[in-house]
Amino acid sequence: MSSTRVLVLNSGSSSVKYQLLDMRDSSRLAMGLVERIGEQSSRLKHTPLTGGESREWTGPIADHDAALKAVAEELAKDGLGLDSPELAAIGHRVVHGGKHFTEPTVIDDAVLAEIERLIPVAPLHNPANLTGIRTAQALRPDLPQVAVFDTAFHTTMPESAARYAIDVRTADEHRVRRYGFHGTSHAYVSRATAKLLGRAPEEANVIVLHLGNGASASAVRGGRCVDTSMGLTPLEGLVMGTRSGDTDPAVIFHLARVGGMSIDEIDTLLNKKSGLMGLCGDNDMREIRRRIDEGDEQAKLAFDIYIHRLKKYIGAYYAVLGRVDAIAFTAGVGENAAEVREAAVAGLETLGIVVDGELNAVRSDEPRLISPRDARVKVAVVPTDEELEIATQTYALVGNTN
Repeated sequence: MSSTRVLVLNSGSSSVKYQLLDMRDSSRLAMGLVERIGEQSSRLKHTPLTGGESREWTGPIADHDAALKAVAEELAKDGLGLDSPELAAIGHRVVHGGKHFTEPTVIDDAVLAEIERLIPVAPLHNPANLTGIRTAQALRPDLPQVAVFDTAFHTTMPESAARYAIDVRTADEHRVRRYGFHGTSHAYVSRATAKLLGRAPEEANVIVLHLGNGASASAVRGGRCVDTSMGLTPLEGLVMGTRSGDTDPAVIFHLARVGGMSIDEIDTLLNKKSGLMGLCGDNDMREIRRRIDEGDEQAKLAFDIYIHRLKKYIGAYYAVLGRVDAIAFTAGVGENAAEVREAAVAGLETLGIVVDGELNAVRSDEPRLISPRDARVKVAVVPTDEELEIATQTYALVGNTN
């Protein structure tokens, strides 16, 4: 029996998202989420996609080991257990791979050690990713485990884009550079956009706008990332749900010296109490638009700041690429907020960028163009699929060994 299934795991500090896919046709067999791990009110929601009803239960799940065992039990109820000979590999989302990991990698002790060494530049994410990997290894020590890194797609950036203009020796000693994130999404969406245009990825220049609670932009030339908005951490770049994005670094010194704030307090401010939340008290774009419709000036200002930053990055990446074939909107806000898409490109008509109002208003789960037929630069909405991207990269690495 050939092994064609891949289990994708995305382990957060208190959650595990998972999907089981069959790579013969990229179909999903099951998906689910475990959240609030470590609490008495932990929750598991499991959805079989081959028939049957979703199942949900709450109760104490002590740690990631217990969480993955619970996931395995739910999968087994649908005849999709982790002991199945059809399972080819487990693919893990790992947020930070630094400069070293430029492609999906079969996990061994040396890989684990390097992911652990990168914890100082990803203290919120890499520890949770490591926990998920080690737990999965304990459950299936015989199975290939593959790390797919958020940063890998961006390692093709030239040094002129990846370097910050600080002392080189200091930067190298502490690994300070632009790494970028959301790489699996940018890779998938840029490739899907090229397909939508009827081109090979190597023939298309695409600006990808991944707009969710976390938000990032990338400039992709011929299938390779040449610039991206997030940097050493996911804090840099666009205005996000709770993150500030681009900020004068001296703001930190000012808040410490004049405001008397500690480094940890400033870290919390910029990551959790800024962005749309800091500007108007809401980080849900739907709620912000509702408030704007009711005449709320603070919500309107937050929206305008969000769009201003977004438009600046579109213009900057247009200049970086020289020729732009398409701009692709993706993720929760990018895929669903027609007002954001319209506002982001308003006034850019002389660059060949315009949306068709009727096409933009259509809601769909399918990749689609929302620009006029004769537009010089196509504008697209492309639903992202990071789990499929992780599964595809994982299976491409280990599938031919089964």
